Amino acid sequence: MTIKEAERITGLSRSNIRFYEKEKLISPERNKNNGYREYSEEDIKIIQKIVYLRTLGISVEDIRRLSNKEAALYDVVKKQRQHLEEELSELENAKTMCEKMLSSGEKIDYENLEIERFVTDVKDYCSQNKNMISLDSVSFFYMWGGNFTWGVLTVICLLTAVCSFSHLPAEIPVQWSGGAVSSFVDKKFIFAFPFACMVIRFLLRPFIWRWIRINMIDSDSISDYITNYLCFIAFSVELFIILYVIGIAENVTVVLFLDTFVLIGLLVMAVYRITDTSVQGNATED
Repeated sequence: MTIKEAERITGLSRSNIRFYEKEKLISPERNKNNGYREYSEEDIKIIQKIVYLRTLGISVEDIRRLSNKEAALYDVVKKQRQHLEEELSELENAKTMCEKMLSSGEKIDYENLEIERFVTDVKDYCSQNKNMISLDSVSFFYMWGGNFTWGVLTVICLLTAVCSFSHLPAEIPVQWSGGAVSSFVDKKFIFAFPFACMVIRFLLRPFIWRWIRINMIDSDSISDYITNYLCFIAFSVELFIILYVIGIAENVTVVLFLDTFVLIGLLVMAVYRITDTSVQGNATED
């Protein structure tokens, strides 16, 4: 059957079906005469199984492991149930505390909030709820990924282009090979970098967010982080071109390597601290 028929039977969009193919969860045959995909009944059953497991919150990565027989369905579902129970417990606890505060009979005020009125042991309460505030310990992660940081990067990128434009030669380098410039373009290209920051934020970020969301990660924070990282790369290249033209810098590879090393290092530290906090929280509960 064609992809249009597969859409009708599964109720999914074409992009969803092709995504699962790209992730190697299904492998439809190709018609030798026209090269079009031909979906079998087995492909449809697999797609329906994938959709069912995704509605349970099971990640694409775990489904891939199931498909490759690297994991047992029972173990994956059991793990997901435990994860959902933890989330439900945290949400139920938060709901109970909100109801307790609202039903206190008094107008609550932040300045005069006395936690002891609602919590018996404040230290124990904070310890038991470490998972809900795990990301708070990684302030630089949020700071780098925020809209404000993106705005600052974009403005600096634009101001750098504007201030340097009159001092640039008619053509500026954009490609290097073996340490030597291999390609030049009109100096107006310097404005492509702040434009790239906007394209990255408004056009590329939704795709990054969608991919991360599908793979069950903290999509908002990490997609913002990656977006600003790409904007920072754009600014670094812009700055390097200017420094290269005036004879201060020579090798763009070094700049990109340092950017990547620092920013990926911060990302690894953030993920480690988030995971470590989560593990400590689970150990405390045990």
